[in-house]
Amino acid sequence: MVEGILIIISGPSGVGKGTVCQKLLQLNKSLRLSVSTTTRPPRPGEEDGVEYHFTTASQFKEMIENAYFLEWAVVHDHYYGTRRDAVKKILASGQDIILEIDIQGAEQVKKQIPEAISVFLAPPSMKALEERIIGRGTEDPDRIADRMVTARREMKAYDLYDYIVVNDLVEDAAALIGSIIDAEKCKVSRGARPSGGGGDSK
Repeated sequence: MVEGILIIISGPSGVGKGTVCQKLLQLNKSLRLSVSTTTRPPRPGEEDGVEYHFTTASQFKEMIENAYFLEWAVVHDHYYGTRRDAVKKILASGQDIILEIDIQGAEQVKKQIPEAISVFLAPPSMKALEERIIGRGTEDPDRIADRMVTARREMKAYDLYDYIVVNDLVEDAAALIGSIIDAEKCKVSRGARPSGGGGDSK
C-alpha cells in the first residue's frame, strides 16, 4: 500500500487556516484533519476532540517528556502539539492527512518528514489580516497588537515552504490547495505508476 501524503498548512495567526481546511475537507472527502492538542481555552462553539484536544499545561508538559508529539510549540502563551502516533497511523493506512499548524511546528515536521507538502497560507494584505483578527471579537486591543507583531515576523518565513497560497476567497484557496495535492499524487517519486504497469512495450 502506498503511504498517505502529509500536508502541512500554516501561516500567520488570523489568516483563516481553520476555515480553509474545513472547506478543503468538504471538497475532498478522503482527506483527514489532524486534531492538535492545546492548552488554549476553548473559544465559543469549539468542542473537545473536534477543533482541538484541550488539556492542561501540566499534562502537556508530561506528554512532551514522553515524546508523544511529532511537533509542539508555544504560541501566544499556550502550548500546541501534534500527536505522533495518530499521524503515523493515518499515513500508514494510505490516507492523506492535513496538519494545520504554526510556523514553528511546520519546521519541526519537515525535518522529521521531509517528503511532507508544506503550504504557506498568506493574507491578501496585512490590513486584511488585522481586520480578520478584530472581526473575531475574541481579543482585546493589546492582544491584537501582539498578534500583528507576530504575524509580520511569521510572514517572512514563507520561503521555507513548498507552496504559497493567498487566502482572499476561502473557496479559491481551498480549491488551489486541492489541486496541489492532486499534482503531488501524480509524482513518480511518490509511487505514481501507469495503470498498465509501465515499462518498455517492445
